[in-house]
Amino acid sequence: MNTKAKIAVASAAVAGAVGLAAAAPSAGASPVPGDKPTVVLVHGAWADGSSWAGVTARLQDEGYTVDVVPDTLRGVATDSANLHAFLETITGPIVLVGHSYGGMVISNAAVGVTNVKSLVYVDAFIPDEGESAGQLSTGSALAVKDPSTVFNTVSIPNG
Repeated sequence: MNTKAKIAVASAAVAGAVGLAAAAPSAGASPVPGDKPTVVLVHGAWADGSSWAGVTARLQDEGYTVDVVPDTLRGVATDSANLHAFLETITGPIVLVGHSYGGMVISNAAVGVTNVKSLVYVDAFIPDEGESAGQLSTGSALAVKDPSTVFNTVSIPNG
């Protein structure tokens, strides 16, 4: 899939979640017509916040507040704690979006943040709180103890 198509798909997924979050009443608060949720975008492990540039521009053009939160890539627990602390500074509804590794982060960061209305996973693992990517990968070639049981090794001369 080319970059334009990926941006379009991600934008559509986020827009759908944003629409649902905007329509959902929040506990203890009266929604104000026209209020839009803050969209928080979390990048994957092999990217940075600039990977969300196309999605950010489209959402901002539609009047959404968009925050692109950098991952320090210090591990899911640390990155989730950092994101959780940031989320607690936001008033109003939040749509939390994670790409790839960011999916692991948003699942844990959202726990206990009552104004997170939607979690959107873009090409990401969708774990339960505290679940690891390894636990989600059982049965895959990545989870075997002996790689020779699933891969054919190739000898490299003089290697």
